[in-house]
Amino acid sequence: MRTARRTLRRLAAVAVSVPALLATAPAHASAPAPAAGVTARTAPSLLPLTVTNDSGRSEQTYVYVLGTNLSTGRLGYVNASGTFTPWPAGSIPPSPAPDAAIPGPARGAAKTLKLPLGMSGRVYVSFGTKLKFFLTPDGFVQPAPWAPGDPNRDILFDWTEFTYNPSGLWLNTTMVDMFSVPQAVEVTGADGTRKRTGDLVANGRERILDALRNQPGDWAKLIHRRADGTRLRVVSPHKGIETGVFSPTYMDGYIRDAWETYRNRTLTVAPFAHEPAKRFQGRTDASGVLHFTDTAGNRVASFPRPSTKDVFGCDGRLHAPNDQVVGPIARTLCAALHRSTLGHVHTQPATDPSTFYTRTVTDHYSRTLHAHSADGKAYGFAFDDVGGFESLVHDGSPRSAGITLTRF
Repeated sequence: MRTARRTLRRLAAVAVSVPALLATAPAHASAPAPAAGVTARTAPSLLPLTVTNDSGRSEQTYVYVLGTNLSTGRLGYVNASGTFTPWPAGSIPPSPAPDAAIPGPARGAAKTLKLPLGMSGRVYVSFGTKLKFFLTPDGFVQPAPWAPGDPNRDILFDWTEFTYNPSGLWLNTTMVDMFSVPQAVEVTGADGTRKRTGDLVANGRERILDALRNQPGDWAKLIHRRADGTRLRVVSPHKGIETGVFSPTYMDGYIRDAWETYRNRTLTVAPFAHEPAKRFQGRTDASGVLHFTDTAGNRVASFPRPSTKDVFGCDGRLHAPNDQVVGPIARTLCAALHRSTLGHVHTQPATDPSTFYTRTVTDHYSRTLHAHSADGKAYGFAFDDVGGFESLVHDGSPRSAGITLTRF
């Protein structure tokens, strides 16, 4: 199982004046513990992270390194030199967080920051205006620009996600909630090997937004414009459903057909590439529940037919606990539904990308992101790492890392 987004933990913000996400742990907080004999000496205590501004835009940029101290579980922020500071307690309604902005690189320039070992979180970058963050008594309110009342709605910004622990660095771009600023991520290992992903094809941002604008249905409604005409972002269909601009029944017919398919034939799920013999067999019963058995015939998981929102959020009836059976099956089902292979490819996960997104009813948001990625990798939904199609770099002994704001 991939580490990226393995146990993304989020809670909806309590009834507060700022409609946003209350993040209790970032996406990579569950990166694996160090293997036996591995110590923090395999990676520097402060990892150089260079943010390069090749966007072509002239606005002042601001960088934020926010997340969780993995040793203490405290949420906080990091300054340019890599010092972690816990957030103070906030209030209800949420109070403004201390200014954690680091002046970012100008157009054509680069700035090197330090990531402290033992942290998981996000690196935000905004253009022209600082982001507004808020604190509750025991939590931290992230920007949620898909919500009409969010104070960051008119700001051009985006983020990457990371975990840096003694087992190495995981760094990925993410479009799970939205896509706004095209970014590439890279890591260089102790042996000098450089890995990079996230680059788009030429004029990729505009081509993505144009493709979704022209896609029949509610897809164009996911694009946010500022009053000055700037196309700020496109949000995921899951966020579109939450805010009432995307059909909550869009996938219902396809999901029903997929569940019905397995009344009369068996679905095989082999979720672990390194354990191909570990397989689960699925059949749908008369009440519409898809049950799975292991190789010994024991029932191990059951999934009532999910809703469109469950699929786009990879949650609800497709909730994936962090275990070795139910979670991996749920992840595989969710990925297959996004890619519209469930019901057509009967051994999952499907790993041939030419079979993905080929149906009329599919996740056109994720399809479009992958289609305009230079290497075909993207994080278009929470479990896009199923089969290894996520825009993630990892090195067990990193010496430096980078985030490049690519041209748009």
